[in-house]
Amino acid sequence: MQRTTVIAGAVLAALSTLGTATPALAQSNVTIYGIIDTGVEYLSNAGPGGSALRVSSGGMNNSRLGFRGSEDLGGGLKAVFNLESGLLTDVGAYDGGLFRRQANVGLEGAFGRVVIGRSFTTVYDFIVGFDPMAYAPYYSWASSGSASGASTYSMATSADNIVKYSLDSGPLKFGATYAFGEQTTGIADGARMQLATAYTAGMFSLVATAEQSNGNNVAATDRHDKTNVVHLGGMVSSGDFKVQLVGRTYKTESNNRALPDVRANTYWAGLTYKATPAMTLVGAVYYTDVRNVAAGADADPKMYVARARYALSKRTDVYLTGAYTRAKNGKLISLSRNEAGFADHQRALMAGVQHRF
Repeated sequence: MQRTTVIAGAVLAALSTLGTATPALAQSNVTIYGIIDTGVEYLSNAGPGGSALRVSSGGMNNSRLGFRGSEDLGGGLKAVFNLESGLLTDVGAYDGGLFRRQANVGLEGAFGRVVIGRSFTTVYDFIVGFDPMAYAPYYSWASSGSASGASTYSMATSADNIVKYSLDSGPLKFGATYAFGEQTTGIADGARMQLATAYTAGMFSLVATAEQSNGNNVAATDRHDKTNVVHLGGMVSSGDFKVQLVGRTYKTESNNRALPDVRANTYWAGLTYKATPAMTLVGAVYYTDVRNVAAGADADPKMYVARARYALSKRTDVYLTGAYTRAKNGKLISLSRNEAGFADHQRALMAGVQHRF
């Protein structure tokens, strides 16, 4: 009888401890989320042998698996974290390694939000909403252009060793990124710096970003490569329609003063129409004006994209996307920012399904 009493007392003590701990546990949360996006793609001029028909991962958005959470520290302060892996659903593998999309921790409060680790950059966060294709792997040149040329004339979409700050104050948003180069030759070597701001008033939105990415220092010239990228864009949202227009300037200065700068301007425009509660139609055009090259050497590619997206539920969509690109002066071009070109034009059609959880 005494033993039973002791056991009962221990159980009650444990339950009492859990009861006092419950409010603290309730102040923390962890969310598991992801996207599974896979389609069947027809692609012309896919290689030396001609066209290809294939299953591809990430038609509208890159497939991913992630964990994010927060803990209320009191006084309006929260601890936050995010771990996210890219997935290649066509072959069942990680895309770039475990947690290569995001791996960061930080604090959030009235001052804004600061995270440290690997993260999407400030420019990525701000420009994604002004891309009609929302950085779709198939097909968008907002984050970078075709991979066929000497340069993709791109922005830095993610970075290691990052400190990122963001503040959302009503209609005005502000963000800043600094990614450490971690080089022994100098603090600036390999570093990335970004600033961005966005403003929304009614149906109108504006965005502006600036970034600088440094290469490593070269002792012979005592200089490092330096790339500067600037975005200016606007968006009008009215009822079932949304129109976006963005321009990007790109310039890379070589550490060798004898070499010319690499320059290009990229522009895109898009129209989104909510045809029905379930059906969304998107049309977009992307154009890169290659600068500072010899006459006849510029590709100046254009890409035209159209997509129909139909929501089967709040979490599951089916879609059909068509795209076409062509370059000048016989230059090789590709629709994808990740694949080489084998002709001066390419066309594609992809049908797929996306599920979000």
